[in-house]
Amino acid sequence: MSPRRTRLLLAGLLAVSVSSPALAQTKPAAPAAPAAPQQAAITPSHLALAKEVMLSSGIARSFDSILPAFGEQIRQAAVTRPELTKDLNDVIEKLQPELELQKQRIIETASRIYANKLTEAELRDIATFFRSPAGKRYVETQPQVLDDMVQAMQTWTQEVSEYMMVRVRAEMGKRGHQLQ
Repeated sequence: MSPRRTRLLLAGLLAVSVSSPALAQTKPAAPAAPAAPQQAAITPSHLALAKEVMLSSGIARSFDSILPAFGEQIRQAAVTRPELTKDLNDVIEKLQPELELQKQRIIETASRIYANKLTEAELRDIATFFRSPAGKRYVETQPQVLDDMVQAMQTWTQEVSEYMMVRVRAEMGKRGHQLQ
């Protein structure tokens, strides 16, 4: 996985892991528990705060990079047909307004998810934080922090993988088993 893709994945997981731990799982989820009682209807002000938090937190930046990546994938798939390049670029460019509508759709969906998980009062507090100098600085530094975290995670996973293999071999050796 490329460092950029890993960073986007990490950003997404960090952004949604608190409100949706199931997205961070790599194994199939257990059967669903009985549904919780329905929350009261979301008011327009509640949804507006949820959207403000979602946008001001920087999460929407993830959506900004996904759509161009789709266009690039389509271009790469057509690389064996160079005669299509000009028309393909024109079509992708022409679709930009439609893709912007698609981005707005996921922004609305994400806002609704926030509104379903957090109360209006909680969202008000979070929005206040993101409007503050510290909140703005947090959002500003988030891409660099995520880049550094991805690098640290790559190093850490390699080290822990090697450590675990050494330890498992040692413990299995104590039990009379030789692992390669």
